[in-house]
Amino acid sequence: MKAKLTLHGEFAIGETDKRLYGSFIEHLGRAVYNGIYEPNHPLADELGFRKDVIDLVRELRVPIVRYPGGNFVSGYNWEDGVGPAGQRPVRMDLAWMTRESNRIGVNEFAEWARRTGTDVMMAVNLGTRGPDEARNFTEYCNFPGGTRWSDLRRSHGVERPHNFKLWCLGNEMDGPWQIGHKTADEYGRIAAEAAKVMRWTDPSIELVVCGSSNARMPSFGKWEETVLDHTYELADYVSLHIYFGNPENDTPNFLGRSLEMESFIKTVTGICDLVKAKKQSKKTINLSFDEWNVWFHSQDQDAKIEKWIEAPPRLEDIYTMEDALVAGCMLITLLKNADRVKIACLAQLVNVIAPIMTEVGGTAWRQTIFYPFKDASTWGRGRVLRCPVRCERYDSREYAGIPYLETVAVHHEEEGRLTIFAVNRSLEEAIELEAGIFGFEGYRLIGHTALYNEDLKAINAAGGEKVKPAAQETAPFEGEALSLRLPPASWNVIRLEERRD
Repeated sequence: MKAKLTLHGEFAIGETDKRLYGSFIEHLGRAVYNGIYEPNHPLADELGFRKDVIDLVRELRVPIVRYPGGNFVSGYNWEDGVGPAGQRPVRMDLAWMTRESNRIGVNEFAEWARRTGTDVMMAVNLGTRGPDEARNFTEYCNFPGGTRWSDLRRSHGVERPHNFKLWCLGNEMDGPWQIGHKTADEYGRIAAEAAKVMRWTDPSIELVVCGSSNARMPSFGKWEETVLDHTYELADYVSLHIYFGNPENDTPNFLGRSLEMESFIKTVTGICDLVKAKKQSKKTINLSFDEWNVWFHSQDQDAKIEKWIEAPPRLEDIYTMEDALVAGCMLITLLKNADRVKIACLAQLVNVIAPIMTEVGGTAWRQTIFYPFKDASTWGRGRVLRCPVRCERYDSREYAGIPYLETVAVHHEEEGRLTIFAVNRSLEEAIELEAGIFGFEGYRLIGHTALYNEDLKAINAAGGEKVKPAAQETAPFEGEALSLRLPPASWNVIRLEERRD
């Protein structure tokens, strides 16, 4: 199969925000307890954080992590997680029907983030609580001192403020499953009031309002419009969430699901701009895609979990080669919309639908989806270029006109680096790719890697990795023409660098 793409250094979509490669840690399953935190592990540091997990998160170059939820946050009292650990209450978490010890709270998580080299995207509870608790929490976290809540933080051993700059105003408030579920008007009003007092407390923060939980919600579209009518001048971003699965074992259809993600982004962008026009505002609301991933493998297992225990093994999807391809297509979709999608969070980071898995007392390892995320986070920072493609297409059970080749390019001018990401969706044929690359005189091809396994159900496990990138044979880059072979059902990274000798 043949395909052709054309790119030019002058034709760009937009600059990536580093927060496009964020992730998520919720008090859910083994994400926190026996995930990032396991004090009895041989590799735990003096605070109980697993250093091998920190090393893997650093390998992913995650710039920001959303915390503490998720559904969990809608019933969470942040005060339960501060102060002397031995005096913290044990609570029933109604979101996930577990027992929450509160051994880890905001101060411990902030320290984990510092040790990991990432920022925190904090969330406030607008399910069971409201503006008063939101302003108090902002003061506790961000105000230097001399007031009730900032001095309480200092009494807890945290002298300097955390200065969290990005805050979520609740989570999935359109969902009937959510604690404190609200109508769009109810949520819009409380979000606006919370935003107002949080900004008065710290004018430097950015705020994310809840969009629809997914694009198939009955209220999708009308929800965004109503919420933004209330919050447009107070918020900076609207959130999007999406998860894909393949319970039907229909791989061609599964590989086309990123088209739905693309449509979701375009629709929400249009609604944001509609409200901007209605309000005659000069402000542009951008998008925070703060939950995205593949999620379906663990659902039968999760139905059998006993209630009211701490940190059960919930949502522990074991990812396959084909899941990595879908994750790769989703990453490419985010990059292709980098002009409006400024924040994104792979949900989640450790053990819970995660690129990193751990054994209690044992090893940590990379799941298949680890590699596309690492590649994009490492090489996908800079200016995203338009890449028109000519290739064959196919129809699936749910989608029409799915291109066999999904691709995008990113140019990092300061480092003299051009990277092309590409997924070959064909299960049987390699793609012979001809790329016309213009405006990059003096660049040379330095490598092509492919994540590929003939067994699309192949997984990685504690005992070894069956799915990991391998170097591919390349032909010399001649002038403006690049020829490459993309294996069937593969994630590909093609790297060029400017000669600077």
